[in-house]
Amino acid sequence: MSPQRILITGGAGFIGSNAVLRFVKDGWDVTMFDNFSRKGTEWNLAFLQRECGDRLSVVRGDVRSADDILAACSTPFDAVLHLAAQVAVTTSVHDPRTDFDVNALGTFNTLEAVRVKSPKAVFLYASTNKVYGGLDHLEVKETPTRFAFADGRGGVGEDEPLDFHSPYGCSKGSADQYVRDYARIYGLSTIVFRQSCIYGTRQMGVEDQGWVAWFLLAGLFGKPVTIYGTGKQVRDLLHIDDLVDLYVRAIERRAEAAGHVFNIGGGAENTLSLIEFLDFLRSELGMDLAHASAAERPGDQPIFVSDNTKALRMLGWSPRMPVRDGLRRLHAWITENRDDLAQFYR
Repeated sequence: MSPQRILITGGAGFIGSNAVLRFVKDGWDVTMFDNFSRKGTEWNLAFLQRECGDRLSVVRGDVRSADDILAACSTPFDAVLHLAAQVAVTTSVHDPRTDFDVNALGTFNTLEAVRVKSPKAVFLYASTNKVYGGLDHLEVKETPTRFAFADGRGGVGEDEPLDFHSPYGCSKGSADQYVRDYARIYGLSTIVFRQSCIYGTRQMGVEDQGWVAWFLLAGLFGKPVTIYGTGKQVRDLLHIDDLVDLYVRAIERRAEAAGHVFNIGGGAENTLSLIEFLDFLRSELGMDLAHASAAERPGDQPIFVSDNTKALRMLGWSPRMPVRDGLRRLHAWITENRDDLAQFYR
């Protein structure tokens, strides 16, 4: 029996490179599709080519080009993991057209390529919790170090009303709904994951995206850090290994998962506020990170915690990596790769 084949768009990025490695190790033939425009993607590619050998095929292309992604799908795939995206809210505000072209049009192009060329593939889409907007209607209470839900809820479920806030929220939300609707209208096996804060190895964090890795990298390379608002904002942190486990599980249970949307994050057991994260860096890792303060950014959720109940019920999945263990693992990786990473943070 020939190996299963998967196409991973954005495969040279943070999540993509981890997914490529996992699927190759699981015996899949992987096609990586990427335009290699982001910092560190060429470095990730060199690493993956060493690790994956001839199980990895590389296609340089851009999801904004319907012809590029259609050509990449010329041979049918068993699965498609669509990760290619513009990933920062601030960038979307400065350049909303590019944000739309990459996230909304790029996802539409990818869906169409799969519908035409590979309609039996299971299609996984990495959406975002930003489709729920600022969650202004949810009352929060304030403690000395964090915000908390005033009603005591454990997290936000998939029944939360959509509220696309910011160009990024609009572009990702539009794509989210297109992916969902292609299951209803065209019968594709599509699955949407509205992901919370993902962190882990090979994450090239910057101030406006990938903040967990960014704080660690900034501390190592002496870069300035800004805390927006009170620093009591809370996020649930999900380790990259747990996320890729979820992708594998969803493909295995595609019959049950197709057409569904899942909120995905670290859950209530893996939450930190910015203040608590800074304290962890200081007390556990010996990093006393100097930082400036600035006004709260528009649309910033005071707290987001994903309710993973649906993923547990339907996919048998829940996070396994405790957040503090995952942070130590990320710190160790950054330290071990300091010399290589320095070229991106001069």
